[in-house]
Amino acid sequence: MYRIGVDVGGTNTDGVLIDVTQRLEPKRGIVAQCKTTTTSDVGRSITRVVQNVLEDSGVSPSQVASLSLGTTAFINAVLEADVKRLRKVAVIRLCGPYTRKCPPFIDFPPRLRKIMEGHVAFVDGGLQIDGREVVGLSESQLIEQCSVIKDKGLKNVVICGVFSPLDTNGTQEETARRIVSRELGPSVNIVCSHDVGQLGLLERENASILNASILTFARETIAGFQKAMQDLKITCPIYLTQNDGTLTTAAAAARLPIRTFASGPTNSMRGAAYLAGLDDITAECHGKVVVVVDIGGTTTDVGVLLPSGFPRQSGAFIDIAGVRTNFSMADVQSIALGGGSRVVVTGDQQNRRVTVGPTSVGHMLTQKAMVFGGDVLTATDVVVAAGMAEVGTLDLVSQVPRDIVEMARAKITRAIGKCIDGMKTSPDDIHVLLVGGGGIICADTLPGVAKITCPPFYSVANAVGAAMAKVTGEVDTIEILQGRNIHDVIEGFKLKAIENAILAGADKDTIEIVEVTNLPVQYVTNQATRIIVKAAGDLSDDITPEALPIPDDITSRAPDVTAEDQSLDAELAVPEESMREVDFELYRPEIRPDRSWNISELDLEWIAEGCGILGCGGGGSPYPPSLVARQMLREGKLILVVDAENIPEDAMIVRCTFMGSPSVSNERLQGGVEIPSAIQALMKHLGMLDFTGTISDEIGGGNGIQPMIVAAEMGKVTLDADLMGRAYPNMYQTLPGVFNIPNGLAPCAISDGIGNVVIMSSASNRSSVEHILRAATTEMGSCSGVSMAPQTRKTCQEYGVTRTVSQAWRLGRAVATCRQKSNLKSIPASILQVQNGRCLFVGKIIDVEREVTKGFTCGSVTISPLRKDEEEDGVAAEHETISTDPEDRLVIPFQNENLGAYLETGGKRELIVTVPDLITVLDSHTGSALMTPEYKYGLRVTVIAMAGDPKWSQTPEGLACGGPAAFGLDVAFRGIAEYKTPRSVIEEYFSYGSS
Repeated sequence: MYRIGVDVGGTNTDGVLIDVTQRLEPKRGIVAQCKTTTTSDVGRSITRVVQNVLEDSGVSPSQVASLSLGTTAFINAVLEADVKRLRKVAVIRLCGPYTRKCPPFIDFPPRLRKIMEGHVAFVDGGLQIDGREVVGLSESQLIEQCSVIKDKGLKNVVICGVFSPLDTNGTQEETARRIVSRELGPSVNIVCSHDVGQLGLLERENASILNASILTFARETIAGFQKAMQDLKITCPIYLTQNDGTLTTAAAAARLPIRTFASGPTNSMRGAAYLAGLDDITAECHGKVVVVVDIGGTTTDVGVLLPSGFPRQSGAFIDIAGVRTNFSMADVQSIALGGGSRVVVTGDQQNRRVTVGPTSVGHMLTQKAMVFGGDVLTATDVVVAAGMAEVGTLDLVSQVPRDIVEMARAKITRAIGKCIDGMKTSPDDIHVLLVGGGGIICADTLPGVAKITCPPFYSVANAVGAAMAKVTGEVDTIEILQGRNIHDVIEGFKLKAIENAILAGADKDTIEIVEVTNLPVQYVTNQATRIIVKAAGDLSDDITPEALPIPDDITSRAPDVTAEDQSLDAELAVPEESMREVDFELYRPEIRPDRSWNISELDLEWIAEGCGILGCGGGGSPYPPSLVARQMLREGKLILVVDAENIPEDAMIVRCTFMGSPSVSNERLQGGVEIPSAIQALMKHLGMLDFTGTISDEIGGGNGIQPMIVAAEMGKVTLDADLMGRAYPNMYQTLPGVFNIPNGLAPCAISDGIGNVVIMSSASNRSSVEHILRAATTEMGSCSGVSMAPQTRKTCQEYGVTRTVSQAWRLGRAVATCRQKSNLKSIPASILQVQNGRCLFVGKIIDVEREVTKGFTCGSVTISPLRKDEEEDGVAAEHETISTDPEDRLVIPFQNENLGAYLETGGKRELIVTVPDLITVLDSHTGSALMTPEYKYGLRVTVIAMAGDPKWSQTPEGLACGGPAAFGLDVAFRGIAEYKTPRSVIEEYFSYGSS
């Protein structure tokens, strides 16, 4: 029984023919292999390699059981924003009153948005995190929207419901699909978001839009593949490989082409596992984590193979052509280094500098590299000159100076070693599988690597991975575990995953459970837990997959180019009038004559960045609320920020925040009525007729943006202040609650935005406010808009932290200015010019521990210093930190927010800083703050600490409520620096007038 695997890469198309009855033999059943240059006609490249492996092996096409393809054709259409291959999309959201402030296409790059945005509709529907309906589906609303879609002539539709991945029976999205299909007819393509992505509404919807836009092109391309194989007399089933290393039928890939977008690196990893015999229990690496290094002509891809033999999956978000998505994809780090990488030498002999890459000669290696008679010094030339490989003609590189060879080899080794280290799952030395045609440039030993194995047929591992890919079934859902046994729940989902694998075409006798993950949801009291179970098995011989119809004229018909395509193509050919390049150091915010600060999109971007830094690892992501605020600006609304001194002392200020789980706020995006509903109910309860402005309970994280959104919607101003100066996990940890002022916390109100409002008129103590509101919020779907007791401007000044919006703006500007100058290592110093503090540590995360206690995610992160050979521009801070010993460790305990920092050195543990000072972990490569859920092994990070407001650090009340003892830390508070009162943006820039 034979299988053919083909992988289409940017440089080469590889193919193999495998006899699966010989898979345990030394050659792993490889009968024939072929590598050819990828042409613009992908179908022709595929035909060539298939024809070659059949001819070389003498195998008849009738003996081939399956043909598996991996292709970049579909993702390339999106990356190139090709109007001939992409189509406009109508999006129907099942959301009830939610998500409307964050509409579809909101974060698409302008060019793709112009190409793809066809129609947007919000209709009743959607679920809560516990599976209850937000509101029931409305057939009449769907019919009304179908009429609009039909009038616009749109043929591709996305249906996206709030929490639809939890709807295992498909009662909402699938019901909507049937109604839309009935109304629009069979010629319209309909994509349901639960088939595409997982939790995270905006990201799942974005992925669904990309999928829908490319459907027509994908169907024609895959039909063309099938027709080409028929012409070769190959009648076996055709499969495509998916992003997670598994197979899907040609018909299924034509429905969900986005699942094949990133199959290339995954094919290499799965091929490496197969060629190294990791499925053999006697193999050295069987059941262990290994790293796969795939070196091609232009790039090196590094990924982690889990003991299951499948790639480790990436984090929550994947960027595709500037579009944020969350579909399943292997966690792969790529660097611009390959066999064709150019080696550039600068300086004289005494001050010689050598760089390798990022440019490459690519598929022109055999014409341009020196060992082949060319005149370009490449990485391949270097390793041949060093005697590491026998390629081309050695004499042609014999004159390359030895020091250049050694310097280039050191650069290559360092780059590969650093990339591997960033992907490792523990500090221990790891086993590496080396594959890819450019593997010759890798040294025999690498730092942090115990052993390097280069399996047979390593140069075509990607095609092998395609041929031997498995079939999977998966369950990914959130379950409420209160009163249930988690082991029983998981066992049930294992059976469901196996059933799904069989339905997908897996041989039931070979299926194994390869992944079981349970992730408790933060800030909920009903034990909501996300459960992921994946089963995998070999492709069954008994399955006859659904065939994709092949039009009679598929080979002769040119792509349909409509008049609309031509018009849009002409429009996009003219460069958009881009925003003028702004020098961030010279930028002046607009302060109006009445001394109000008119927030621009750039101001908002900087404020959101600063709110992330002030979040100290918590407060929720500022990303969705910043999109909402930006959209309001684009709709013509004003966001006005004022200094406290510029409004009367008795002016009433209402408090705006969200309470609940980040898992909910990323799915059930705000509709814009949650906080206003709470405000209006509380005002009615208190007999208030009006108010002057808004303020946040916490400036840290996403809640720092919320008062601006409410103020813009209600025509009010936002006070340049907040009531915390950072982020803390509990509602009572605001300064009015800390100092127990009358009406500091209650009365208060919460609302879910669909008519449910709870008013808490009084509280016996401040802790009861947290517990009672938290329980009510859980009933409201684990997310509610909150308005705590309103305060006068005078009280906000006395029991708040003033000018924190200005503080956030200055922090964000500091980061953005360093980025603009490509001077990332100056970011810590620039931040610490805004607020006094200290850069504690520059290093990489080597351990993360997490557990959920009483609804809060608790744990710690451990960071080690970078070795000298790991330091690079943009990572090492340009000033002294607290550690100089490579054996030192920085340990940061957290409870949603970072609580302290301990230096472990020489067997001793020294406390460096604790709350209420602010401890923030920055991504060293971007300067952006990391949330505690984003901590993972290998990340390069910079840790800074900043002084907290004296109301926290220099009063017994502040220390009791927000100091180390409040979080169970038996240590005394040690301030990191003297607090610097934030400087008002309004005060500084009023004299400049408009920017």
